[in-house]
Amino acid sequence: MSEVPASALAIYAHPDDPDVGCGGTLAAWSSGGCAVHVLLCTDGDKGTPDRHADSQALARLRAAEAAAAGQVVGVASQEFLHYPDGELDHDPALVAALVGVIRRIRPQVVLCPDPTAVFFGQSYFNHRDHRVTGWAALDAVAPAAALPKYFPETGEAHQVSTVLLSGTLEPNVWVDISGVLESKVRAIGCHRTQFPDGPDLVMAAVRSGAEDAGRRVGVDFAEGFRRLRFDG
Repeated sequence: MSEVPASALAIYAHPDDPDVGCGGTLAAWSSGGCAVHVLLCTDGDKGTPDRHADSQALARLRAAEAAAAGQVVGVASQEFLHYPDGELDHDPALVAALVGVIRRIRPQVVLCPDPTAVFFGQSYFNHRDHRVTGWAALDAVAPAAALPKYFPETGEAHQVSTVLLSGTLEPNVWVDISGVLESKVRAIGCHRTQFPDGPDLVMAAVRSGAEDAGRRVGVDFAEGFRRLRFDG
């Protein structure tokens, strides 16, 4: 997938999710002239192993980390829906909120988690917040944002052309991030609260995963997505 869209909206659950899931693509597109916008559904207020951490202070810190990462990637805007971690529900209220942002920003491409990707080997399964965000984002794109009778109070209807699902087990397109891999690594490194033991292992895993994806399409480093088209 070599074309750079005019505008893109990344919809993810937690402050670090877009950088992990598609940070290289966002950086590549931003440098290519795309207006990249990020919507984060939760505050990340529970994302710590420290039982004594102050949740509000953690949310403020994670917002600052996300802002720093956004500067590295080159985002045009970044906003939060301010749900607490673990309290996202795939309900009309969440879908309406996403529809409102889609209709206001009017992106050509939406990026979000693949909600059908659940089990990854024996040591990880996909976080519920990721799955809820993915399903709600898909419902917001089609049919809701595109049809005026859905949530008319949120603005004029808008048809997103393409959805890219990250963290997928069924990629069908890849974006070459060879020139911006270090931007992705630096953006992830901004989320210091998520690396109590230091970022080295995570950074190595990011590089290894991008190298594996790149090998599939003959480039040094890539990110893979499951692509859905809505433009006919």
